[in-house]
Amino acid sequence: MRSTVLISMIACVLMCCSSKIFAQANAITPDHVYHDNIKSVKFNLVGDPLSMPMYTIGTGDKLELSFDDMDNDVKNYYYTFVLCNADWTPAQVNQFDYMRGFSETRILDYRLSSVSLQRYTHYTAQLPGTNSYPVKSGNYLLKVYLDSDTSQLAFTRRMYVVENKAGIAGFIQQPIAPKIFRTYQKINFEINTGSLNIPNPFNQIKVVILQNYRWDNAITNIKPTYINGNILKYNAEQDCVMPAGKEYRWIDLRSFRLQTERVAHSEYHKNSTDIFAVPDVEQADKIYQFIKDINGRYYLATIDDYNPNYEGDYASVHFSFASPEPYAGYDMYIFGEFTNYEVNNNNKLTYNGATRAYEGTLQLKQGYYNYLYGLVDRTVPNAKFSTELTEGNYWETENNYTILLYYRALGSRADELVASVTLNSILNRK
Repeated sequence: MRSTVLISMIACVLMCCSSKIFAQANAITPDHVYHDNIKSVKFNLVGDPLSMPMYTIGTGDKLELSFDDMDNDVKNYYYTFVLCNADWTPAQVNQFDYMRGFSETRILDYRLSSVSLQRYTHYTAQLPGTNSYPVKSGNYLLKVYLDSDTSQLAFTRRMYVVENKAGIAGFIQQPIAPKIFRTYQKINFEINTGSLNIPNPFNQIKVVILQNYRWDNAITNIKPTYINGNILKYNAEQDCVMPAGKEYRWIDLRSFRLQTERVAHSEYHKNSTDIFAVPDVEQADKIYQFIKDINGRYYLATIDDYNPNYEGDYASVHFSFASPEPYAGYDMYIFGEFTNYEVNNNNKLTYNGATRAYEGTLQLKQGYYNYLYGLVDRTVPNAKFSTELTEGNYWETENNYTILLYYRALGSRADELVASVTLNSILNRK
């Protein structure tokens, strides 16, 4: 009797611990930096700094992770993977079922900075490594942490592992509805499920549409408009449309010595550099003009004969957005890949009544950056970031739309990523 009670108590404790661990994992924010000393996090296909961190099982693709530690010392950084569902909640699957090799890997490739005024340590790693790699497709949360202690989380990044089991084809067009005809873009596509066993496509299939790789405004929870055997068609006017936005603003920081594009002036100090960007203005009411951009991304580079990874310097870059008066009830943010597509105090701008402009400062490494300005309504709980008043929306805008197809087999406990495609609003326009 006593042993039965003891076993029951142990089982309850284990269940409570498992629930607590799962709750903690569920609270982790993807694409977030937890320490101010971590800068310039890049995670992409090797050789392509503007790509998504996605690789296909069985192809030998490699991803490259890099970041700088501004403490300018050597630390023991480790990384691990967590399998997630389509909505980025951790899948309730044992790590042994989706990983091979070690559960965590130490980042051994690092180099202390040289030449630059700002001292830092540059870390890099190629993933997946030979000693630790995923074997199942799906969304993965990459966690980087200190001293083999997952509670000392440094930052997280999304990673995509795809196993092509289906096909996606589509195009972009101008919407028909009069209210959004000139400001939105419509994504039409169809899915060929191939040999997947899908008796209930409404529950087993999940589709996500990303605009320029952003998750803050992703389209989710959409259902097929038509089903014809293995073909699922998505072209609903109310579901597959997105505000088109406008071409991203840019600043060229590849040199701190020269007055590069969009730099007003620079100030040089003994141990630091301040760069002042050309003041920006509202362009929601401006006529659309095509400007080739990199859709909100950034890449590290120098125009001197320096290696940007460990010889590139940092500067305090001052941005300003001219406005005769503040936007009543709104907070303004500068936004792009270099802000992790987040809105927080780090990229929030403050209105200066003396200069009649919103102002903010970011510490940035030499490179080329895309960005835009947007507002968050303080009066609305959980209000979303919007560029409607600051940038405007024009259906002609060049955007990339990535369609991710997730499938859950009957009895499975996780969503598989079985297909993906990226459509360009100009190259794939109908």
